[in-house]
Amino acid sequence: MTTYRTYTHPDVFTEGVKEGWADPTTDPSLIDWSTRQLAAAIPFDVIDGRPVNPCEQTGIRYGRNELGHWAEQLAADAIVTADTGAGRWLVMVERSDGHGWAVPGGYVEPGEDPEAAAVRELEEETGLDLDSVSRRVLPARYVPDPRASDEAWMVTVPVTFKLYGVFAVDLPAVVGADDAKRAAWVRANSYADLVAQLKTSYDGQVFRGHVAMLRDLLG
Repeated sequence: MTTYRTYTHPDVFTEGVKEGWADPTTDPSLIDWSTRQLAAAIPFDVIDGRPVNPCEQTGIRYGRNELGHWAEQLAADAIVTADTGAGRWLVMVERSDGHGWAVPGGYVEPGEDPEAAAVRELEEETGLDLDSVSRRVLPARYVPDPRASDEAWMVTVPVTFKLYGVFAVDLPAVVGADDAKRAAWVRANSYADLVAQLKTSYDGQVFRGHVAMLRDLLG
């Protein structure tokens, strides 16, 4: 017999609705799904008025787990690297929610361009202003976020920045702020190198939702 788990974190109904990061609607069948499906970066189905995660089964069939919005929540992530004589370095932040180390990023605000969101989130979380630095916007990808459910999930737009010249010689200072407990340049000659450096220097680990993305980008 299949058991379907139902769960939504209590903060979603209280802090989430009050602060605006959660849908106030508790019954997803009351939502106009045609609008959200058209806007989605990754297409998804709606069955009996309930959205269905297009990429994985999370173990939580009904409800939103720790995420605020029903169905897709679009985010943008800033992948900032610099090559020096000591190797390649990546800007990382330690998440304040205890889910490990991630690249700077966060929700794309309504009407906001994902590229602009990545620049904004980078500055908010690290103090690093790269608005004038060239970057590359990569295709949106699903995020296997531990806070997701079968009815609420994350999709991100990665934006890559490569620092050259004076930036690559003297790495600009980064300081954790906003949703980041702390920020740091971490050596990342490969994904395995990044994992080892986080463990050795900070007794930390990569945020589960960013593992696949960083493996693909770092090699």
